[in-house]
Amino acid sequence: MILTMVNGLANAQDGTMYPMEAPNEPNAIPLGTGGVDDQPAEESWFRQWGDPMARNITEATLTPFLPDPDKATGAAVIVAPGGGFMWLSMGNEGWEVAEALNERGVAAFVLKYRLQPTADKLADFEGQMNRRFEEAEDGSGAGGDAEPPQRPRWDLSNQLADAEAAYRMIVDRADEWHVDTDRIGMMGFSAGAGLTMETTLKSDVADLAFIAPIYGGMGEVEVPEGAPPMFAAIASDDFLFGGEFGVIKSWYDAGVPVEFHLYQNGGHGFGLGNPDRTSNEWFEAFMHWVEVNGWLTDAS
Repeated sequence: MILTMVNGLANAQDGTMYPMEAPNEPNAIPLGTGGVDDQPAEESWFRQWGDPMARNITEATLTPFLPDPDKATGAAVIVAPGGGFMWLSMGNEGWEVAEALNERGVAAFVLKYRLQPTADKLADFEGQMNRRFEEAEDGSGAGGDAEPPQRPRWDLSNQLADAEAAYRMIVDRADEWHVDTDRIGMMGFSAGAGLTMETTLKSDVADLAFIAPIYGGMGEVEVPEGAPPMFAAIASDDFLFGGEFGVIKSWYDAGVPVEFHLYQNGGHGFGLGNPDRTSNEWFEAFMHWVEVNGWLTDAS
């Protein structure tokens, strides 16, 4: 598996960004959605906290992770890693999550979507990101009166096109991958949660059965008719929370099923979980929610 190859490289477990060779992605399928305008740099990889990250992605791909046939339920999830639309946390919020879903009989499809251009040199990029996180933390409002931080408003047309192409590919190859097209959901983390919401709110292509934005933006939205049920999770010490429940109330007011988990701690970017944090239980809660709602069972 991809994780096995990457873990051998991940010997530095601190927040410094270390360059790394691009891992082999033998099962990654190009989505053919085009490139990125004004992007002089090539795709490159680094590791931080031992986790493999990709940036300057100009060609979107979809990597299928298929469960053991004896465990397969027919349910499927598009997994969208986060990274502020400037990098992707491919291990923590992509491959690891896909493998966890496989263990529960769910087919997972990791979406490596196109990103905003960033500095070619890693040191310049690291400085840019450190400044952004400092600004976000200063305006987090956690435990104070400050307003929640305002994230950059990107044009997400490229990313939405990538998500729609991923959905179409899964539907087109559903028989090959043993996927029930009535049980395709989407899960995203941080910026990936934003892409999940963008797909839900704006796509006329992706007919998602359920969505799971994990530690995404909490602002209110206009819920479209026919919106899917939502599972959302975030930690109260996440700078994106700031005491805001807008998206949850939007789903509630629209009469669409919603489940929300606010955890005492976990910070931002906890993936499947960090040691000694209450947020570590979110994946079990998600799987229970999926099972109770019947998406693990073939309706026929």
